[in-house]
Amino acid sequence: MAAGTLYTYPENWRAFKAQIAAQYSGAQLKVASTPPAFTFGQTNRTPSFLSSFPLGKVPVFQGDDGFCLFESNAIAYYLSNEALRGSSSEASAQIMQWASFADSEIIPPASTWVFPTLGIIQYNKQATEQAKEEVKRVLGVLNQHLNTRTFLVGERVSLADITVVCSLLWLYKQVLEPSFRQPFANVTRWFVTCINQRQFKAVLGEVKLCDKMAQFDAKKFAEMQPKKDAPSKKEKANKEGGKQQQEKKEKKEKKEDKKPSAPAPEEEMDECDAALASEPKTKDPFAHLPKSAFVMDEFKRKYSNEDTLTVALPYFWEHLDREGYSIWYGEYRFPEELTMAFMSCNLITGMFQRLDKLRKNAFGSVILFGTNNDSSISGIWVFRGQDLAFTLSEDWQVDYESYSWRKLDVDSEECKTMVKEYFAWEGEFKHVGKPFNQGKIFK
Repeated sequence: MAAGTLYTYPENWRAFKAQIAAQYSGAQLKVASTPPAFTFGQTNRTPSFLSSFPLGKVPVFQGDDGFCLFESNAIAYYLSNEALRGSSSEASAQIMQWASFADSEIIPPASTWVFPTLGIIQYNKQATEQAKEEVKRVLGVLNQHLNTRTFLVGERVSLADITVVCSLLWLYKQVLEPSFRQPFANVTRWFVTCINQRQFKAVLGEVKLCDKMAQFDAKKFAEMQPKKDAPSKKEKANKEGGKQQQEKKEKKEKKEDKKPSAPAPEEEMDECDAALASEPKTKDPFAHLPKSAFVMDEFKRKYSNEDTLTVALPYFWEHLDREGYSIWYGEYRFPEELTMAFMSCNLITGMFQRLDKLRKNAFGSVILFGTNNDSSISGIWVFRGQDLAFTLSEDWQVDYESYSWRKLDVDSEECKTMVKEYFAWEGEFKHVGKPFNQGKIFK
């Protein structure tokens, strides 16, 4: 039986998965989430911690025998018993399917919608409305699946139920008010059934479903931002009196006369823990590069709204800054692991969602070729700078090592042909040897 310590911060829903699994399996799990055993932001940055868990993220697990694991799904799996993992290969695969579904389809829109209500990120109306529609879509999928089932896989609670319940937890607690969840009665019935199981209650306590949809909490958001140093007495004196004060006053009045502009769209949070959002902003990975004349957003507009072959591609080649941008070919290294087409597409979608903060400086077209159990994934990417962009930020390194990467000679015929075929989703694709199935665009 597994035994060890789970390191996390309090109320970490990712850690709940492991804790609930341990309740079912009887694993001897100690939780270190408060000082002196564990201080988030300090303990996880020490050399001793990083020597075992190089990412520095939590939750992580260290067995009494020294065995170490990071990534919450892997930890929960290790702490589970056979009943939770699935008694057949088919059941195990289905459990893995729902765990992947939770990570790639539920967490991104749930974070975009819920985090502003907790004061973690700034509110953006457009992003929130889009997230609401995505949540409706995934709840619809779950509702249909649960129409004739009590649990997601089989006739008893499995790791699939634990994982998906924990992914939906903050949605149900913060924003899924009765009118919103009414069309998804099967999901709510299943969710309530799970959280009332003894093993869930031992970890989650009493879970109260949302009565009224929570809104953006500006006060909380302000409190969680890094505080600026107060101005010195000398600076204050400089701001008082004289011509300088009058000029600033006039400028201020002019600004007040203008209609306030809409806030810039807030980028969605990726897979990082919610608590990390309150830490100081990191440096722009592309800050060291000189300005480029190529306007990526303009190309993306051409690509989205006009014909690819006659408008977008000519614009791309005419305006591309060959010194400021590079073109790369990426191919998924483990095609033998690709089974059902929809699961392979989820693999691509999940990668895109985890790269959300790269969108401003990249464009990609990734294609699934072939059919079920005989497929491959490859794509063409355009990055700011001459280096492979994923290496510039730890947040972008989750998936890229699963691909082999090759920088293309921008002026070669090979590059021009591949850009044309991948951007247009049509052509011979001689280097692939499989028919086009479907594609996805990162923009």
